Amino acid sequence: MKRNIYFIDAFADTLFSGNPAAVLLLDKWLDKALMQSIAAENNLSETAFVVEEENK
Repeated sequence: MKRNIYFIDAFADTLFSGNPAAVLLLDKWLDKALMQSIAAENNLSETAFVVEEENK
């Protein structure tokens, strides 16, 4: 499985400052165990998984 992971510096205006975080944009939710494994692999205190909601 191939996924794009975006690494951001949250709460910062400059690179390599602020709080590092990983963000994954998903088409659908992954298995919880897989998401935990991805977060552990990135070794960052914050990893966010985002799925766009359908308009209701």
